Amino acid sequence: MDFYFTEEQERLRDEVRSFLKKEVTPGVVKETESRLGLGPHSWEFMRKAGARGWLCPTWPKQYGGLEASNIDKLIIQDEMAYHEAMEVWAGARMAGPTILLFGTDEQKREYLPPIARGEVDYAAGLSEPDAGSDLGAIKLHAVEDGDDYVLNGQKLFNTACHFAQYHWLGARTDLDAPKHRGLSLFVVDLKSPGITIRPIQTLGGWRTNEVFYDNVRVPKKNMVGDKNRGFYYLAISLDFDRVATTGNMRRS
Repeated sequence: MDFYFTEEQERLRDEVRSFLKKEVTPGVVKETESRLGLGPHSWEFMRKAGARGWLCPTWPKQYGGLEASNIDKLIIQDEMAYHEAMEVWAGARMAGPTILLFGTDEQKREYLPPIARGEVDYAAGLSEPDAGSDLGAIKLHAVEDGDDYVLNGQKLFNTACHFAQYHWLGARTDLDAPKHRGLSLFVVDLKSPGITIRPIQTLGGWRTNEVFYDNVRVPKKNMVGDKNRGFYYLAISLDFDRVATTGNMRRS
């Protein structure tokens, strides 16, 4: 087995490296090191990287990807991490890959291209005051009302909500089902009426958030996958996220 990169992969690395040396400006580095999330310099960088297909390179071309290999993807991530480019958040790492697997055609057309172009990002809406590593303990609930669900409850330590456009949200849609079988997964516009975002500053300097839902109406079409199967979709999206993290680790 040949463990070396191909000539084509080395050319990709050189191209990405050259781009990063030019586009990772002091403003991008400052925003990365601030731990406060995406600022104007980082958004500009994201759009430029997205225009090259480098934010979601393995995705189908019709949704903004390059249909590249996972090795190509990891080469890009490796160089971005080394050059202190702003880390891609939950849109490309969690939400997008899960929508590709379980979303409707309409959801794929609506949600995926803006992620790949670097125009929007997502915040993971999982943790709550009584639900951390146990996703099955989520209490924020969603009740059907006509063509919508009405959401009420609280999320905690939801990093990225103050700059992301969408919430990748787990909510309880069946209060009587076993806890792992009563959750559903939603894409929620964070500008929806009834959402309040309050900052939490950690000792390590990271900005995170508590998020309150007060009778927030979310269209039924924003549910990803089947009703009450959200626990399993969220677990898969976390698998995608953990694998994506490996691309940021350089060999010593």
